[in-house]
Amino acid sequence: MHRILVSACLMGRRVRYDGRAKAVEDALVEEWRREGRLVVHCPEVAGGLPVPRPPAEIEPGATAADVLAGRARILTPDGRDVTGHFVDGAHAALATARAHGVGVALLKESSPSCGLHEVYDGTFTGHKRPGEGVTARLLADHGIAVFTENEIPAVAARLRELEEDRRTARPERPVQGRTTS
Repeated sequence: MHRILVSACLMGRRVRYDGRAKAVEDALVEEWRREGRLVVHCPEVAGGLPVPRPPAEIEPGATAADVLAGRARILTPDGRDVTGHFVDGAHAALATARAHGVGVALLKESSPSCGLHEVYDGTFTGHKRPGEGVTARLLADHGIAVFTENEIPAVAARLRELEEDRRTARPERPVQGRTTS
């Protein structure tokens, strides 16, 4: 069974910067929860940020790839650099995904960690721009299919593909005559 890494805030956990959750209510998500597929994770908390905390945004004009490569920062409105927390959280999410056999991630759109199609533009004016968060980028770079809370049917389709691939894959045959020395 393939597992799904899911943003903790989408599961009702009060881990967002403002101390709130953004719970998603969906029959498929509930089914996955009952099946034990969900691996709940908040990269920002895993990276050491408190709840609540000041909002943070990727610098204007920079990308998640720039942040991961050390060429850009994630800042709070007062200019505090919290990049390390976000990068550490992204790596913690990847480690969690690997440890649990995750093939798919369901993440919160617009977050500097979890956004997939858009993030806030770095001006703290509430404007968004096309882009992704650092966790979404890192997971995708390592072969994990990433989706937002607005794409739950696509998550289900990807899970079906992964399950079909598993059913049709031939088991590896042991190599005969090999010994260790």
